[in-house]
Amino acid sequence: MIKEACVESFLEAKVAQAKGANRIELCSDLANDGLTPNFEMMKKACSELEIPVMVMARPRGGNFVHSAHEVEAMKAAIDQAKEAGAAGVVFGLLTPDNKIDEANTRLLAKYAEPLPVTFHKAIDEMEDPVEGVRVLKTIPNIKRILSSGGKATALEGQEVIRKMIAEAEEKIIILVAGKVTVENVSEIQQITGTTELHGRKIVGDLTSEE
Repeated sequence: MIKEACVESFLEAKVAQAKGANRIELCSDLANDGLTPNFEMMKKACSELEIPVMVMARPRGGNFVHSAHEVEAMKAAIDQAKEAGAAGVVFGLLTPDNKIDEANTRLLAKYAEPLPVTFHKAIDEMEDPVEGVRVLKTIPNIKRILSSGGKATALEGQEVIRKMIAEAEEKIIILVAGKVTVENVSEIQQITGTTELHGRKIVGDLTSEE
């Protein structure tokens, strides 16, 4: 089981590593569901941690319909992630009618190479996240999809998550999120059948090392 801890500071990343996280998703501004972290934090986390760091590329809060200008900002974030030594990047783009923005997703996934891409929880805005998997598995370099099955929590979304995993056909990892905590991570892993899980408190509280 891979436990990916979602953090918004180097200190949190360090605590998560000490508490047993296998991977970090590095963001800023988690109050807005995670935005691109600054370059200094990227460099510090990637150089000083012993576990892989995935860097969020998201220029603003709100919806996931991104303009050409914002796509350029995401490219710049990807450039910084590469320079910092990140293990991968995280982004998600939708069309105004909440379908996968296939054109821009293909463009950015190609641009991110050789770094693998996680398509983030934008997919949960879709009417049918399983349809999102169907599209994303045809796009080279999308290696993971972060999802709670379109629901507020992974427990509520478990049925859809299982359908997403089946649709993925082992071509893409469904990285299960949605109130996954140190207390329920094993249960959620068992009921969904996933191999990778993601959460703010997946290895416990990150505000202290105790």
